[in-house]
Amino acid sequence: MKIAFIGQKGIPAQTGGVEKQVEELLVHLAKRGHEVYAYARRGYASDLKEYKGVNIISLPFIKGKNFEAISHTFLAVLDIWLKKVDIIHFQSIGPASLLWLVKLLKPRTPVVFTFHCQDYYHKKWGRLARWYLRLGESVGCRYADQTFVTSQELTTYAAARYDRQAQYMPSGINPPNLPEVRDIRRWGLEKGSYIFSASRLVRHKGVHYLIEAFKTLKTDKQLVIAGDSAYTDDYVQELHALAAGDKRIIFVGNQNGSLLNELYANAYLFVQPSEYEGLSMGLLEAMSFALPCLASDIPANIEALGGQGLTFKNKDVADFNNKLQYALDNPEIMAAQGQALAARTKQEYNWEKIVDQTLAVYQKLLNK
Repeated sequence: MKIAFIGQKGIPAQTGGVEKQVEELLVHLAKRGHEVYAYARRGYASDLKEYKGVNIISLPFIKGKNFEAISHTFLAVLDIWLKKVDIIHFQSIGPASLLWLVKLLKPRTPVVFTFHCQDYYHKKWGRLARWYLRLGESVGCRYADQTFVTSQELTTYAAARYDRQAQYMPSGINPPNLPEVRDIRRWGLEKGSYIFSASRLVRHKGVHYLIEAFKTLKTDKQLVIAGDSAYTDDYVQELHALAAGDKRIIFVGNQNGSLLNELYANAYLFVQPSEYEGLSMGLLEAMSFALPCLASDIPANIEALGGQGLTFKNKDVADFNNKLQYALDNPEIMAAQGQALAARTKQEYNWEKIVDQTLAVYQKLLNK
């Protein structure tokens, strides 16, 4: 089967949950013997031509947060017009705005759309961009031959909003290795000595709530924040100003690969304070490391934790502070929670099962 993916920034993933999910799905499909193609933005991941069996097609784009995705997607659509593939798989609501053009140019090729999250809730977007993202959501949900959603919440939403029976298809998680403390000593970190957060530094991720809640804690543990700007330099400066004067708070920038694994594997607690999520890859990764988790009580986080994690009231700094203190005061309870979360990821977010389900949908569309 020849399968082309459009809408992701590229692979291997440098940052972002969508990129990580797409990379894993592509690699698993390639391992199964399928011929897979991933469109990438030129300059992403050193413009590799191939990665773990996945063919990478790098195309240019217009720089700027409002034009990168749509300009690159447009060129990808024109390129795929000239190629013979069996399935075209769109990622995210912004790129899905051009799904209609693929249907026009290649009417006999089945098109799948993955609805990852309602990006128009992200505070980095202006009014026009939010309108366009809603348009992309509508186009993807109405005109794709099959819509995938990454959470049960979005399944309900797609049915109510578009009368569309979307298929629940979450991201999977690979069993992690558990590296010992080595490279993280550059920041003075030891096993269990820090609370960890990893995300893009954009306002809806709620990192400012985390810093405010942490600053008044009576603890020797450090707070390690991994992530970087996503056209949100003003917000990053705000976070640094908010953390100023508290030497326990460390910003380590965007991390991936072995160093990110080491940060997950040796933390005391993972914290995910987002105001809104589709399905948080950072949270799933932390769970897979048997890392106790504290997350905002938004529906997607509650769904991911499955009753095994600790939550605080979304945007409520006082409740956040209380739950952080509880986690610090009860290490045995939190360790048991971490083991339960790891077991949940193995059962509910298993890549082999997800790839089987994805291929079954592809084949059903081809049979039609």
